[in-house]
Amino acid sequence: MHYRNGREAKNGDKIVQIENGKISAFGVLHSAVPGNDYCNGSIAVVQQANVMACICDCLHADDVAAMIAEKGLDKRPEGK
Repeated sequence: MHYRNGREAKNGDKIVQIENGKISAFGVLHSAVPGNDYCNGSIAVVQQANVMACICDCLHADDVAAMIAEKGLDKRPEGK
């Protein structure tokens, strides 16, 4: 199992899901089975209901999406 950038995926990893070049979910990967990079596993969302925001530690979601696109990671890999 490998992420979009080629890094090996393991259950328990903190992950960000990207759909259409945008972050659609963040959490912990679980229930993924080796041998399949598509429709495999689930994300346990790990976000508190209310988190204090230090703006100097934050990025706008559109800016993160632009960085993802700059690296060429905004497009889903072709199926195997």
